[in-house]
Order: sequence, then structure tokens, then C-alpha cells
Amino acid sequence: MPFDVSPPRDCEACPRLAAYRRANRSAHPDWSNAPVESFGAASARLLIVGLAPGLRGANRTGRPFTGDAAGELLYETLIRFGFASGVYGRRADDGLELVDCAIVNAVRCAPPQNKPTPQEIAACRAYLSRSIGALADLKVALALGRVAHETLLRALGARAADFPFAHGARHALKAEGPTLFDSYHCSRYNTNTGVLTDAMFRDVFASIRADLERV
Repeated sequence: MPFDVSPPRDCEACPRLAAYRRANRSAHPDWSNAPVESFGAASARLLIVGLAPGLRGANRTGRPFTGDAAGELLYETLIRFGFASGVYGRRADDGLELVDCAIVNAVRCAPPQNKPTPQEIAACRAYLSRSIGALADLKVALALGRVAHETLLRALGARAADFPFAHGARHALKAEGPTLFDSYHCSRYNTNTGVLTDAMFRDVFASIRADLERV
């Protein structure tokens, strides 16, 4: 069962993002150009939180991490560790399915230069909180990058200062909540510069898989 809790297609909560969306609809009428819905089912025990849709990725295809370089590494890794099945084809109708896993973005609309403002992140946090609340069996959350880490902590009612971001970190927030893992974002910039390697990313998912097997 899908668990999506998304803004309306023509959400005006963030004027800058709404104007950018309208401009992209004019320039690329065949793209999705809308708030990107979550991907996965309400029964998922793992939630992955990214930053925001890429202009030519999820903003184009309408599915998180689909259509750009970040999705290549993410979905390849999810398939490797049994969190997805099928073949990733860089499009929303490729037939790929998530397994015990769901994906959302901290900000649902594509921002200029891939950089949402603090106000835009805060405005979209209610949708993140409601998405978390819809996952009754949630055990683990993975934050891709510092921004996702911090807004996810706030959505979970935790203080960011108490749980500093670090690649590969595991944070036990509270007994009744999910365990939080951190990873550098799987962006092309991070992988091209060596900030994040395939092995580093796989190590995080190996830890997550081991954690889930213990519960």
C-alpha cells in the first residue's frame, strides 16, 4: 500500500520554488514538474531521506532519485542489499520495486541550483513528518547528507546538536523511534570527487541490513 503524503501539484507554500516550477513547465511541458511523491509502501521498515528532486532527475521523471546520476548508485545498492527488485532504467515506469524500503525527499520540489533555502526546508517538513507517521513499522531511517539529517531529526522531535552528522554514523534516538544512519549524499559531485565511494555507500547499507536483521 502506498504511503504518500505530498503537497498539492500546484503548491504555493514556497514562492521561489513555485516560480521555478512554473518556468520549468513552460520550458519542458513533457516533464513532471511537480512536487515529487514518495516511493515505496507503508509497510517499509527502512526510510531513505534525500535532499530535493534534481531538475533533470526526479523533477523530470516524477520518482525520487530517478533519471540522474544519484539514482544509479542508490538503486544499484538497494538491489544489491535486497531493498529493491527489478532493473533500474532511469525512468518511473521501469518496473523497479522497493522491498521493505521507502524513499522521500526533505523538500519535494526542485530548487534552483539544487539548493533549497532553510525556509523552504522548514515549510516542507510537515510532509516529511506525516510521511514518517504513515510508516507504522519504521525501524531505520537513512539520511543522505547533512541537510536531510538535520531536518529528519527535527521531524522526529530530536535536537540536531545532540546527534552530529557523520558519514556511517548510527544514532539511537529513542526507544520508540527509528534508528538513524547517516551517509554522504550519493550525488555525482560527491562520487566524482571521491567524497563518497561505492564501497563507503555499501558499508552503510551493510550496517542497515545487519540492524534490521536483529529486530
